Amino acid sequence: MKPLFTSSVLFIIALLVSSCASQGGDTARTKFEISYPESANAGPITGRVYVMISETDEREPRFQIGPAGVPFFGADVDQLSPGEDAVIDGNVFGHPVSSLGELPPGDYYVQAFVNVYTEFNRSDGHTLWMHQDQWEGQRWNRSPGNLYSDVQRVHIDPSNRETIELECGNVIPPVTIPEDTEWVKRVKFQSDILTEFWGHPQYLGATILLPRGYEQSPNRHYPVNYIQGHFSLRAPYRFVEEPGNEFYDFWTSNNAPRMIAVTFQHPAPHYDDSYVMNSPNVGPYGDAIMQELIPYVEEHFRIISEPYARVLSGGSTGGWISLAMQIFYPDFFGGVFSNCPDPVDFNYFQAVNIYDDENAYYKKMGWLNVPTASDRRTDGIMTLTYQQRNYYELVAGTKGRSGGQVDIFEAAYGPIGDDGYVKPLFDKYTGVIDPEVAEYWREHADLNHILQTRWPEIGHSLRGKLHIYTGDMDTHYLNPAVVLMEEFLENTTNPYYDGEVEYGDGAPHCWGPRGPELIRMMDQHVRQASRR
Repeated sequence: MKPLFTSSVLFIIALLVSSCASQGGDTARTKFEISYPESANAGPITGRVYVMISETDEREPRFQIGPAGVPFFGADVDQLSPGEDAVIDGNVFGHPVSSLGELPPGDYYVQAFVNVYTEFNRSDGHTLWMHQDQWEGQRWNRSPGNLYSDVQRVHIDPSNRETIELECGNVIPPVTIPEDTEWVKRVKFQSDILTEFWGHPQYLGATILLPRGYEQSPNRHYPVNYIQGHFSLRAPYRFVEEPGNEFYDFWTSNNAPRMIAVTFQHPAPHYDDSYVMNSPNVGPYGDAIMQELIPYVEEHFRIISEPYARVLSGGSTGGWISLAMQIFYPDFFGGVFSNCPDPVDFNYFQAVNIYDDENAYYKKMGWLNVPTASDRRTDGIMTLTYQQRNYYELVAGTKGRSGGQVDIFEAAYGPIGDDGYVKPLFDKYTGVIDPEVAEYWREHADLNHILQTRWPEIGHSLRGKLHIYTGDMDTHYLNPAVVLMEEFLENTTNPYYDGEVEYGDGAPHCWGPRGPELIRMMDQHVRQASRR
């Protein structure tokens, strides 16, 4: 059969889809004018402005946006001065409605927002404008220093010629860092490696949960569980110091294994964590964490600094990071317990095959273009398409600056573009995949491909260390990639991988052992490794 997507058809699709930002331009006569006072920011501001529109005020509209959230619209601003207006009108792209012209007439709660960017003069010679994390984990709608307006109740009829003025006079205050306690300690320091790359101070941190008897046994050293995941200042395992809390009672009891638990904080200008990789876009975060953060933690806390005593764990993003760290540094860590990892084989990058598919948004099924799924329920019903997820990120930020999940994949896994920003795997408007970028991803971040090509070199260092768990109805279609990795691992020889891959029957994201069960499994693993 002749391919459905010829170059001419793809060109037409590109024109049609990229024009969606202006589809309402002829009919939407309503516009928003967004400004900020000098009292909120002396300016000028380079960044991105938004309008969020909701039918309810149960929460501020800025907290109601998301891939399946309320309508919002965004536009970049360059050197916007105090009192100067930024305009959101029918020509500005939005999600989940593409333009103001598609918004049904009605009464709404509206809010404006200004996301402030920082100028980075990187060591690679590129100058970029990105959002500098303020220790909130790249949640720009909560980031200290960003500006927002009061919520207003307005009637919107896009066909009416009307200007709605919104002033962003509120400033988000600094993050409050929890105080140290008997059980939980926190560290934060400026990274020399990352600061040199970004040309602007960058910070690393960690939250440490100490075992029972730590202070009373000053000469005792402990194994460590390095837990990977999204940015959080919470204690490892979500430990809370409340007697009667099930996990607190376990951890402080004589029955809990004695180990130190550590979560990392490594927010990057692209996302709430760096994926612990050396990347031309994100920077040398792998080096920074291995050469700065881990040595700092092991110097300041009584950790057994031996490979057998370092165990990795994490789920979802943390599942991928922990597994990647074990594979990239096979002799440094003693084992990984990875729950529901992000795609480990890019033949199933969720539901996209980045090597064979021509388009990330549609599957070619004969004469049909079937939307590619992003999320589902455990009964198989799709709840979000891949196009919808990416259109949300496109509204949140251009040039890979949304702070979203797909944008960090592209930043961490992919090459750099000529302008210094991320060279994308696929066009965010059309979904058309760049095969050259896909090949770059394969060589640098496809974990199953890396295992297959490097097994003779690293297999002996990984024997008995890989433990992977996922639900077989994972919400984000992550299990098929695990199946491909398991097929390779089960056929390894010289040596056989001697680990485990387990599936939760009908289970969603993020199935796998956790809490006391996981801690006991890791403790047993360390004890066995210490005797080898």
